[in-house]
Parts: sequence; structure tokens; C-alpha cells
Amino acid sequence: MSNLDQIFVNLKHGVLNLPWVQGHVSPLWLPLVSILLSLVPIMMVFPLLFAITTWLERKGLGRIQNRLGPNRVGPYGWFQPIADGIKMLTKEDIVPRTADHLVHFLAPIALVVPVFLTYSVLPFGRNMAAVDFDAGLLFFFAVGAATELSVFMAGWASRNKYSVLGAMRAIAQMISYELPLVISSLTVVMMAGSLSLVTIVDKQAPVFGFLHQWNVFTPWGFAGCLLFFIAATAESNRTPFDLPEGESEIIAGYLIEYSGFKYAMFFMGEYLGLFAISSLGITLFLGGWLAPFAFLDWIPSWLWFFAKLIGVIFVFIWIRGTLPRLRIDQLMTFAWKFMLPMALINVAIAGLWHFSADWAMPGGIVARWLLCAVLLAVPYAVLGLAVHPRVAKRVYRYA
Repeated sequence: MSNLDQIFVNLKHGVLNLPWVQGHVSPLWLPLVSILLSLVPIMMVFPLLFAITTWLERKGLGRIQNRLGPNRVGPYGWFQPIADGIKMLTKEDIVPRTADHLVHFLAPIALVVPVFLTYSVLPFGRNMAAVDFDAGLLFFFAVGAATELSVFMAGWASRNKYSVLGAMRAIAQMISYELPLVISSLTVVMMAGSLSLVTIVDKQAPVFGFLHQWNVFTPWGFAGCLLFFIAATAESNRTPFDLPEGESEIIAGYLIEYSGFKYAMFFMGEYLGLFAISSLGITLFLGGWLAPFAFLDWIPSWLWFFAKLIGVIFVFIWIRGTLPRLRIDQLMTFAWKFMLPMALINVAIAGLWHFSADWAMPGGIVARWLLCAVLLAVPYAVLGLAVHPRVAKRVYRYA
């Protein structure tokens, strides 16, 4: 059975387990109803979360920078996302005369559609994955990589040298940070023994009967979690890695020649991609829908998942209001000389953690933790000094 056939079988199987659906829907319509019940919530919840996040981010950054943020449209500026949406819908769509009109039109669609496809394999709660098949993680990365094509399409089709430069820089950044992103996920696959995201969450089930064994609570999991979310920040074009839209350098990157609703689709695609990659990180390292303690499992699983997602988004907003933008040489140096070596070292540490699980010597558990932690801390310090050498005193010379 092909993966596509398995997807439709899983979708249909999910609806067949719902008695209220069986009693009111003809068997001929069950596959279509299954697809609608699986996809409509995704198509509604995350665009709504996008609108709410834009308001929260603007208010949060306003507080960080000692200003109010949106406060005119609706109470506390709550209707500002609606006003922005109406403005984007009614704003004139200007396309350069020399642009490739077809590719210029398809570029934002090529960004949004793959992002929505990645949500199909993410488990948002217990038995709440639209599709669960063995290669779920591989499907996520394969489909998510298509967003790089949309960036290239936008830059090339605009027939603008700044658009092309911005697109090339964005693609270089995305490819560079995609390697540590995937490799940091590999450690979880090694431990879980599966590419299924549902299975990965199940492997983080309770230990000692009351504590969930999230992967982040291990040395390799903690390092992998940090590497993953740093790489995810760069993949999502978030501060301090927002080089593709460096207004002070290349105006607006690959989005120079976009306006109106097309620009809004790029904007929405970036946020939806941020939610997707954050959801994947939660699934891999933070227990997915699992509560911190087993006695809290009575709380709906999807509520735990979205609470973690909101917490991760808050951290992204906090970072944006705190850190300055990197230079392109600093960004690439950090990816290839620090992130990638640390991700590869973490894979070896995960292997050591696995093969040392049966140490029966007195204090074996403590020795295992200390050994893995030291083997991660030493290369972290060495690579950190290599990437950020001691800065010599500057000598100013005047004309």
C-alpha cells in the first residue's frame, strides 16, 4: 500500500470510530466526511491562531519597548488583526511589468499549501492526528522543504535584483539550518525506533508511574531541543535570524515586489510555518500532548499541547524583542561551525546514552548522566570559542 493510500485509509478509519458519524452519514459519504472532519479544524484553528498571535506579538513587543501597541481598533486593539486583513484584501495588487506573472502569482500559494500539509501528521492530542503513518516525521521534513522553492519563485519572478539577492540569501540560510534541524531530530528517532510522531509521543509515557519521561529531561534531549529550536528560529526567519527581510540592507528581501493579499499570504505562511515547526519540537522533545505528571492526565490532551505551543510562541516573541539581527557572515558561521558539529556530536551522545542504559554498577545512573553532560559541555565550550573568538581592542583612525 502506498503512503497516499495509507493516508486515506487512516482518515476513513478515524471517522469509522465515531458512532455519531456512522448513525447520520451514509457509508458512501464516510471518506469525504472523514477528510472534512480532519482538515476543516486545521484550516480554521491555525489561521485564527495566526491572527491572535499577531495581536499578542505587537502588544508584547510594545510592552518590551515601553509603548502601548495596538489600542485603537476595538477594546485593547483586539480588532486590529481584522482591520489588517480587510486592508490586505482591499489593497491594490501591483505586479511589475517585466515580472513573470504566473510564477509571481503561484509563489505565495507554493508557500502556504506545503505548510498546511505538514499539519496533517502532527498529533495535537490523544487520537487527534489527521494521519498517522510510519514515515510521519519524514513526510513533515519532505513537504516542509518545498517552502524553499516558493522563496526562490518569489525572488526570481519579480525581475528585481534586490528580490533575487534576498531570495538567494534566504535559501542559503534555510538550507544551512535545515541540516542541524533534521540531525537534532534524528536523536529522537534513534531512541523511539520509529518515524511515527504518535509513536514518538507514546515513548515519552510515564516512568515511575507518575512522571512523564519527556526527551528534554535527558542530556541528549536537552541539547537536541536547544539545537532544534535555534534552527527552527532560523528556518522561520525569526529574529535574530530575520536576514531574508533585512530592510536596512536589501529593502524587503524576496518580498519587495509583493503587495496586497499576496504579501499577506507570505506573512501568514511564515507564521503557520512557525506554528508547525514549534508543534514538531513539542512532539519530539516536550512530550507532545502529555502532561508533565501522570496524575494530570485528566486534563484534555489537546489543552496541554496548545498550552505548550503558546508558551513556545511567547519565547519566540521574547527573543524578537530582546536580540539584535545577526550579520549574514555571523549567521552562516554559526550554522556550519557550531550548530552542525554540535548536532553530530549529540547523535553520538544519544548512542552512548542508549548503550549505557544497562549499567548496573553502583552509581551507574549518575555516572551515565555526568559522562553524557560532560561530553556535550566540552565541545560546546570549544566550538563556542572558535565561533566567537576574543575581540581585540579596536583602534580608531580618523581621516
